[in-house]
Amino acid sequence: MRGVEREVSDRRFETLLERLDRLADELARINKRLDNDEHFLRLTRELATLNESLQALAYAALGQQAPTVRRRRAG
Repeated sequence: MRGVEREVSDRRFETLLERLDRLADELARINKRLDNDEHFLRLTRELATLNESLQALAYAALGQQAPTVRRRRAG
């Protein structure tokens, strides 16, 4: 009977290892997604700054003052 218990224990261990591998893969995907989101947010801020600069240049090229708009800046 001891051999059967050992076999069941080994199967449970293998099942546990498979589940842990799947969890590790999922965590890796989540971390990658979070990294991409962080880079996307940084890119969005840079594009907003670039847009403001281009608008200022356009108004300067036209010889006009840009309208004063108060914008709330994040972090």
